[in-house]
Amino acid sequence: MDTTVKGLNKWANKHTSYSLDILRITLGIFLLFKGASFITHNRDFEDLIAPISNFMGGMFTFHYIAFAHIVGGTIIIFGLLTRWAIIAQLPILLGAVLINFLGVMHIGNFIFATVALIVSLFFLFYGSGKHSADYYFKMEK
Repeated sequence: MDTTVKGLNKWANKHTSYSLDILRITLGIFLLFKGASFITHNRDFEDLIAPISNFMGGMFTFHYIAFAHIVGGTIIIFGLLTRWAIIAQLPILLGAVLINFLGVMHIGNFIFATVALIVSLFFLFYGSGKHSADYYFKMEK
């Protein structure tokens, strides 16, 4: 696994550009604001999971989503542990896409969740890139 990640990092560093850094930062900002919005609109979440709140552990899920979006979005912005932050986001983003099929379809939410999922999957493989805290700390060794 270690050689695979190193190989991906080498490839990403050779094929890096500022536009990909801007995309990574935009994804981080989006997730950060969604986490803050999630906290301020917690009643919508309670209504959404009311039928299955005992099954999913509603309060645990709420806190996980808020924490993962705010902290994960912040570290994605800086490019620090990007792949780990993305891994924490994937269940949330998959749930956001699926919730539109199980409940009432909100086309705007579906598009945002799908785009965020696709961009997150890209950065899961691409990594944080050359202009990131990960790259900076690796070069300081």
